[in-house]
Amino acid sequence: MPVTFHLRIEGRVQGVGYRDALRSEALSRGLTGWVRNRRDGSVEAVLQGESASVDAVIAWARRGPPMASVGRVRAVPANGEHDRPYAAFDWLATA
Repeated sequence: MPVTFHLRIEGRVQGVGYRDALRSEALSRGLTGWVRNRRDGSVEAVLQGESASVDAVIAWARRGPPMASVGRVRAVPANGEHDRPYAAFDWLATA
């Protein structure tokens, strides 16, 4: 049974390849969902798939790619508009 988590990542996470690296991690683990930059400098993502794979990507998100400096990761079970099936892993426009 798939799980869906909504993430908000803060720190130096824009301009360092964070979105691309998170998407690559998610795809390598068979996850669906999306990732995007936020105007406040954070990155937001939704991860959907097997629990162990989602947990692994959340753990990766706390480190990020080499040039990132992650300050905080908020990961909560998705609800509302984020709690729906995803067919792929997409980049969304900055919000």
